[in-house]
Amino acid sequence: MHKAQDVMGRLNLTDKRLSKGHLKIADFISVHYGKATHMTAGDLAKGAGVSESTVVRFAMALGYEGYPQLQKALQEVVRHRLTAAQRLELSSEMPKTQVLETVLKGDIQNIRATIEEMDMQAFENAVERILAAKNIYVMGLRSAAPLAQFFGYYLNYLFDNVRRVSSGTADVFEEIARISKEDVLIGISFPRYSTRTLEAMRFARKAGAQVIAITDGVLSPLKKAADVCLEAQTELASFVDSLAAPLSVINALIVAMAIRRKEELANHFKQLEGIWDAHSVYLLEDEA
Repeated sequence: MHKAQDVMGRLNLTDKRLSKGHLKIADFISVHYGKATHMTAGDLAKGAGVSESTVVRFAMALGYEGYPQLQKALQEVVRHRLTAAQRLELSSEMPKTQVLETVLKGDIQNIRATIEEMDMQAFENAVERILAAKNIYVMGLRSAAPLAQFFGYYLNYLFDNVRRVSSGTADVFEEIARISKEDVLIGISFPRYSTRTLEAMRFARKAGAQVIAITDGVLSPLKKAADVCLEAQTELASFVDSLAAPLSVINALIVAMAIRRKEELANHFKQLEGIWDAHSVYLLEDEA
């Protein structure tokens, strides 16, 4: 299969290479690329004014095994191009009575795709690098900020050396100014990617630190800036990012490290339970 980044260029084939029917499909995709990527072969055929079999032959003419492979490649490219307004327009076409079902099924599909495409060696590599780090920096800005906050919260149970990098009162570069080769920076970002996160990852790598990316795929600029990349799908036909799969990957990282540090963590929780009880942090059963 051809790389996803080649697909838009392949739509610009000369008239001599494409039949009239194929030209109609190429023109439709070029104009309505945001909508087209979520269409079935039948829907695309109807929109372009051709037969469904022509759509299948078009995909094969571009070098793909069939329409599903072309659609996946288009989705990979397009989600990096859509503005928030364009993504909102996609969700406006969703039937109001099917919003809950559509969104939940989208999350399920993203998790399933993440499981199938996960590089398990990269996952284990990331766990080992975090466990070995002197200091752990976790960075996620804008829509990725809740993921970084969640990750940092649970990492604090496991380690004493966790620092969450945010765009608060200090510039992010001030927060990672002392990062060194003994440290690790975990950068989290999804389309549309945070420029600051990418710059911080490059800064950390230049300083000799280990850099781990949690992002969405081969086209992500974070991949090239990282020593290890964990890919999680976030596809959702809306301006909202689907963070179910990235959160599951983060959960898996936390669990994997907790297993490695089971005895230390158990002792830590015993101490915390006493503190929580003494200060009524959680409701007791008879108070609920």
